[in-house]
Amino acid sequence: MNRRNFMTGALAMSLAGCVSRRNQIAVGTKNFTEQLILGEILAQSLEHVSATPVERRFYLAGTYICQQALLAGRIDMYVEYTGTALGAILKEQPSQNHEEVLKRITEEYRRKFDLVVMPPLGFNNSFALVMRGEDSRRLSILTLSDLAKFAPQLRLGVGYEFLERQDGFPGLANTYGLKFLEAPKVMDLGLLYRAIQNKRVDVVAGSNTDGLIPVLDLVVLTDDRNYFPPYDAVPIVRAASLKDHPPIADAIERLSGRITAEQMRKMNYAADGQKKDAAVIAKEFLTQQHLLANTLSNW
Repeated sequence: MNRRNFMTGALAMSLAGCVSRRNQIAVGTKNFTEQLILGEILAQSLEHVSATPVERRFYLAGTYICQQALLAGRIDMYVEYTGTALGAILKEQPSQNHEEVLKRITEEYRRKFDLVVMPPLGFNNSFALVMRGEDSRRLSILTLSDLAKFAPQLRLGVGYEFLERQDGFPGLANTYGLKFLEAPKVMDLGLLYRAIQNKRVDVVAGSNTDGLIPVLDLVVLTDDRNYFPPYDAVPIVRAASLKDHPPIADAIERLSGRITAEQMRKMNYAADGQKKDAAVIAKEFLTQQHLLANTLSNW
């Protein structure tokens, strides 16, 4: 196929996809475990209350691709995190106030993009400093301020990005006066929990909803000075899609505040640790939360 025919065919496929968009609802996700589970929760919630077919367009790389897919009408919704929306999309300075960040992105997403930020799902997936439960109990370390007192005796493990981010290690160390036994050990995110389990490090910078936290008896230290910006999970939906498919709003609003950090950790571990399918995990969660009680006849 020559380049001209290829481009013509690609354009036709793209237009065909756009023409049929009103006949289906497309849910997108980024390309990591938590997102796949949340995508399934959205998709199954919609399938339960609407006769409109729901398409899953998962693994869309990162924030930028998902945002562009929304604006182009290739997807109708995906779950974003408020701190990411503020910094990566709106290019604004981070804020530690959950309500202010949510209000800001809600206003700006509607004004700039005609996108609707739906109510938070209930959990905050911010960065988190995590330590072994046995050490936390032995040293009575529950907060990052507590950690500062013992940091000179402890070793820290971090991912590459955490050392460079605006909301990463330099500002954290300055806020709490953290001085560890040695320079932070930098490693792949996938190796952090193995390192703390094997006692190569004593504290790691992970995420608040990492699935291995409860399994390895780890403790998330409270950010008592509110250093980390909020990363509350919020579904973002095209305003046009809400108009075309009225059940979307009710289906998503029923999920508001229903997913705790602990529940998200368990679901993440079920996928990563127990190798359960995201669709199965989502269905189990929705059933346990009695969120599949309504039927199509209610609409």
